[in-house]
Amino acid sequence: MKFVDEYRNADAVKRGIEKIGAAVRRPWSIMEICGGQTHAFLRYGIDELLPPEITLLHGPGCPVCVTPLEKIDRAIRLAARPEVILCSFGDMVRVPGSSEDLLAVKARGGDVRIIYSPVDALKIAGRHPDKEVVFFAIGFETTAPANALAVLKAKQKSVSNFSLLCSQVRVPPAMEAILASPLNKVDGFLAAGHVCSVMGYHEYHAISKKYNTPIVATGFEPLDLVQGLLACVLQLEGGRCVVENQYARSVTEQGNAAAQQLMHEVFQVTDQKWRGIGVIPHSGLALRPEFSAFDAEKKFHLQDYIVHEPEACISGLVLQGLKKPPDCPHFSGRCTPEHPMGATMVSSEGACAAYYKYKK
Repeated sequence: MKFVDEYRNADAVKRGIEKIGAAVRRPWSIMEICGGQTHAFLRYGIDELLPPEITLLHGPGCPVCVTPLEKIDRAIRLAARPEVILCSFGDMVRVPGSSEDLLAVKARGGDVRIIYSPVDALKIAGRHPDKEVVFFAIGFETTAPANALAVLKAKQKSVSNFSLLCSQVRVPPAMEAILASPLNKVDGFLAAGHVCSVMGYHEYHAISKKYNTPIVATGFEPLDLVQGLLACVLQLEGGRCVVENQYARSVTEQGNAAAQQLMHEVFQVTDQKWRGIGVIPHSGLALRPEFSAFDAEKKFHLQDYIVHEPEACISGLVLQGLKKPPDCPHFSGRCTPEHPMGATMVSSEGACAAYYKYKK
């Protein structure tokens, strides 16, 4: 298959790793932003083939993992209401809230539906005018355009029983927050290729320059990851810090202008709380005032509901690259995918889930 098989070619990957070994002279810690990249590194064993000088750090690029605990509790409260149909992507239904998850509510009779697109939720609202249909809208800039489209269609068609429980986050402010931390361990970044395919990589130039950190927009196949690491290592060893684009088959510097316009028409930038990390300025997207009728938190008066993270879970430290999953005393013991303590163990993009599946 075009752009798949050739990027899984074992000989090409081996040659790339050999080039990294020949180039590296000093220890470097490189963070892949996306949880999909984390899983690919471990699934293909690339982390074990790299020279010992290279340390992989796993970043906050799992939208399920960074959804705040109180947002999940709000979804659970909505799902328990008899007049509500709560629609969600499948990853979210087993993410633990403060006391239970959405799957438990569904088991008790709550109308929780797994869908693949926010437009599907809008269609459900059309078929059930007697119900309030809420879509749990999570994700990075990759999901925001589709969520915006659903809201625009709802407004155009005057669908009053549709709303979003919104937890949209932005990647560049999170990267900057990691670099600005006094505990920062990151020498270079592999930026999430799918986010860059929507947003481009022009926002990263200022971050790279400000923090003297190379950033390489990178894809998700084994050869993508090795090429991204090689580009990052060559910059670090050469004393350069710029933004490069390994994922040129999908990413341009300016990104998808039509998708960005759609997103900006419906959403505005806001401060956002990240699970286990805290509030990151300008890292979220909220519905603009003219679309407040589609804001589930306002519609159901949920804004003041606040809960605190469990202290036993170190997922926040994992998401910042300060710890790795096996550093947690509960990893694969008290915390497993069947009985997760945190979102990083249950999400298909979570670092803890990756270590449990591929390295346990």
